[in-house]
Amino acid sequence: MNERTIEGKIRDRLQELCMVGMRDSFEEQTKVAKKESLEYSEYLLGLLERECEARLDKRVRRNMKRSRLPLEKQISNFDMGRLPIPLRQQANALKSGDFIRRKENLLVFGNPGSGKTHLVCGLAQDLINQGYRVLFTTCAKLVQELLAAKKALSLPGMLTKLGKNDAIIIDDIGYVQQDRHEMEVLFTLLADRYERGSLMITSNLPFSKWESIFKDSMVAAAAIDRLVHHSVILEMNLKSYRMDNARAKLAKKGGKKTK
Repeated sequence: MNERTIEGKIRDRLQELCMVGMRDSFEEQTKVAKKESLEYSEYLLGLLERECEARLDKRVRRNMKRSRLPLEKQISNFDMGRLPIPLRQQANALKSGDFIRRKENLLVFGNPGSGKTHLVCGLAQDLINQGYRVLFTTCAKLVQELLAAKKALSLPGMLTKLGKNDAIIIDDIGYVQQDRHEMEVLFTLLADRYERGSLMITSNLPFSKWESIFKDSMVAAAAIDRLVHHSVILEMNLKSYRMDNARAKLAKKGGKKTK
């Protein structure tokens, strides 16, 4: 059997085994191995590394698509210079994903327009690029989905499905006041995630005002207790980025001479 026939059969087998990374890099890696007189083990390692890279790339693209993240909110276009140095250091440390490995929560508080959602979504995209599964949802949307699942007697199944994510972003807790039934299902999710997976939460309201969210001081205290037990907290008490941007545009426009 000649060499060309052997290589063709190898590619066919790699296709059958769904080893696309090895299939696509096989010819190039074979040339490198011959040129550099690589040991069989080195040659095999090179092929396996290409396969792992291809699978990670495919997983990242799939996870990014299913994340529901607003993809325009990236770390690269987030103005880190607006953050005080200690807060900037905290934010940069989160990029490693260590808090997810430790199943810790990320709790981000601050004024409207301070950049909470942008920062969290940018971090989430970096984490997905490392292979993590992250899901983005607003609090309002989440509680409606949980409530619908409860009414359909499928809440346990939904919690199991949500539990497959390494982290769940719940954006704007407290932004829209929910009724008691909606907050009950939200608490069910918080309790289900406790020490089992990370939550990344943004809120305009400090913990001292969470009783207005959960409609009950005991439930609010229980929710806060579970969230802060293993957590990283960022306080983004900054001026509104949107307001500053609007003022800058207005000032620039006002500075232009009119004809």
